[in-house]
Amino acid sequence: MRDRRFLVSAHWNTEVFDAFEAYHRLRIEHPGVIAPLVVFRQQGVLYSVVPYGGEGLMIDEASPLSNERLLYLAQRVLGVLAWMHRRGVRIRAINRANLLVSPDGSVRFFDPEVDSVRTAPVAVAEQADVLRSAGEMLRRYCNIEADGLAEMLGALEAGLAPALPAFGRQIETAHDNWAPLTYSHWDAAMSDVGLTRQLNEDNWGWLRLSERARLYVVADGMGGHDGGEVASALAVETICRVARERESVSPEGDDAVEAMLDTAFQTANNTIKENAEAKGTDMGTTLVSCLIIDNRLGFLANVGDSRGYLLRDSALHQVSRDHSLVQKMVERGRLTADEARNHPHSNILLRTVGTERDVEIDIFRVELAPGDRLLMCSDGLWGEVEDRDIEAILNTYTDPRIAARELVRAAHHGGGKDNVTLMIVTIPHAA
Repeated sequence: MRDRRFLVSAHWNTEVFDAFEAYHRLRIEHPGVIAPLVVFRQQGVLYSVVPYGGEGLMIDEASPLSNERLLYLAQRVLGVLAWMHRRGVRIRAINRANLLVSPDGSVRFFDPEVDSVRTAPVAVAEQADVLRSAGEMLRRYCNIEADGLAEMLGALEAGLAPALPAFGRQIETAHDNWAPLTYSHWDAAMSDVGLTRQLNEDNWGWLRLSERARLYVVADGMGGHDGGEVASALAVETICRVARERESVSPEGDDAVEAMLDTAFQTANNTIKENAEAKGTDMGTTLVSCLIIDNRLGFLANVGDSRGYLLRDSALHQVSRDHSLVQKMVERGRLTADEARNHPHSNILLRTVGTERDVEIDIFRVELAPGDRLLMCSDGLWGEVEDRDIEAILNTYTDPRIAARELVRAAHHGGGKDNVTLMIVTIPHAA
């Protein structure tokens, strides 16, 4: 007798049941795929069982990855997708939850969202959606300094890259140029669906605007599928785009920088509002963003209850101010801060992005010092983890990627009732 361990996954979307069972019957053998041993239905749920050998989950990996690791991941993911397409397996989308990391560092496909299985290869036109999802996942693992690599993967995400074989060759060529480049471990980001939600409506983004300026954004969407997730994605995309356009003229002075941030927020707000009106749906998002100039000044802006913190000399300070009903009650002396955390109306927001035309934003100017750490997060973190515990984790783990992972774990231990997204930015010491 020997110990045998298995990993079981569950599917609730009945639309994919038949396709996944057909995929199972193929008995796929590929070094980049963990094929299911058993697939069965029970009480309206489809279960898939695979052998488990101590693999980790890619969803536990914070951004960024090293260039070398990212390029390996891109080659593995795109290579497996091309192999699947040639064998008639059409996959709807791919995300980090579909990847397992073996103890030796190799990555394999696990539990893909199969759309259909046919005898003929999947046509190029039918590959667009899964390639966009692959591009989005890979781009998020790019270091903020690797903007050229991010641009190449962003073309895949936008559907502007060449067909998969040609793009695969681009990745191979890029390997020699990008893999040797390394960066300091200053920043990290991570987003997690939590323990009770099926949909992650949070979003985040970072962008090097110029040699002097870097932008970081966290958004927490509201409105469910095709609502909150769309609003948060639009917010991040629009703010990054507008900031890049405005930074190209290098605004000088605090007023000009604040005006640039205000314009980016207003454009994001009105874009979401117009999208909601066109679809006839309600959607919105909270938003916190920080624009760092020359590692000397930070302009932190927020709407809603996504927060910005500063860790300085081991002490954590909240910089942003929540736009919520309970915060207003605290300010008026009707609640204590501890009472506000557990108040039944703690989820009522007084100000969000996308729900009304022309939103008012708060902008805080922060003088930065070497060694400072900025934390931006959705309420899925601070709502589950006390500030003193966030402070302790940030002080314990100097590597921001490890700190990000431990903060997400702390949110899970706190209940994990919401999506949790966070970004950690370290101000480096002078070289």
